[in-house]
Amino acid sequence: MRQPIALGAMLLALAASGLHAQTQGVTKSEVKVGTIQDLSGPLALYGKNIRNGLQMRLDEANEAGGVHGRKFRLLVEDSGYDPKKGSLAASKLVASEKVFAVVGTIGTPVMQATMPMILEKGVLHLFPLAAARESFEPLHPLKFAFFAPYYDAMRVAVKHMVRDKGYKRIGLMVQDDDFGNELAAGTEQGLKDIGMSAVERTTYKRGATDFASQIQRLRAANVDFIVLGTPLRETVGAMVEARRLGWNVDMMCSQASTTSVVARLGGEAVEGLYGTPQFPPNPTNSQYQRWIEAYKKRFGPEFDTSAAAGYIAGDLFLRGVENAGPNLTAASFSAGMERVKTTRDFFETAGFEFSKANHMGSRKVRMAQIRDGKWLEISDYLE
Repeated sequence: MRQPIALGAMLLALAASGLHAQTQGVTKSEVKVGTIQDLSGPLALYGKNIRNGLQMRLDEANEAGGVHGRKFRLLVEDSGYDPKKGSLAASKLVASEKVFAVVGTIGTPVMQATMPMILEKGVLHLFPLAAARESFEPLHPLKFAFFAPYYDAMRVAVKHMVRDKGYKRIGLMVQDDDFGNELAAGTEQGLKDIGMSAVERTTYKRGATDFASQIQRLRAANVDFIVLGTPLRETVGAMVEARRLGWNVDMMCSQASTTSVVARLGGEAVEGLYGTPQFPPNPTNSQYQRWIEAYKKRFGPEFDTSAAAGYIAGDLFLRGVENAGPNLTAASFSAGMERVKTTRDFFETAGFEFSKANHMGSRKVRMAQIRDGKWLEISDYLE
């Protein structure tokens, strides 16, 4: 059960127990940073790109001499998108490797299993690629997030789509776990805001590959728009099944699936899919193109925009370290991170802003659609 945000006494107690303990993972010359990625499971295409993007940004800092005389060493553990395996990875990073911070964990189920043990050890939990509200609520001095909450994103996106396209019968297909539940909750609240409700909701188990019964159930309910609470391959699978049946119903996925991998894997089946990117999936500015070429030169051609998310997570972490000053502790980092504010950049994000009262950097997403095999932005950031 989600606890209310508590200021005052609770934060003071957390600061005393977590922030002022002896700083681990920091020496005069080095900072150890951990990340938990899916390198072997259903989100491995994401996980490898996120890891690479994060490594790329930290290496840039190292090549420039580090920050306040310290360089950064990235330690990577594989969760396989499995909460139990993720918990073992978290334990290794915080108890054995003794990292200063865990940055960019992928997957809501993995994040929710690992974050409590990370925080309990007084280790910073930063910028997970998991958009459950627990990533920043309740307010906690050791956790910061930047991936727009699924709840907020789907709440605003479904209202935008209904008003823009005039859909009357909304259906949901969601993964049967915390990830899917967050997406469903946001969608249902958005519909409630405009006096509507979903006419059908169907679920599937994490790791499923057959979606015939779910699609047939939604078709029988005569829905005219489907909101997908699905990661990468499941998004493609749902659309492939619908098109196999000759059903050209419109579908919308979350920012978790609005990536170039979905467009590439799905081919013609995913033409017309709507998405809600926070990190625009196909920016055309020259600086972004040069960045992609540098990435491919180092890591190979299998590029996905999730690499940009990893790079941005690393960049925000470095900004917090810079603001913390030479005496780097969890407490000084937290105070420094609360002063970070960025504007639109060559990745074409909306910018990020943190404060003492707000540890979520951005809640904004925009609308995009797959056209001719590529994601094209069809709106600016939604308010």
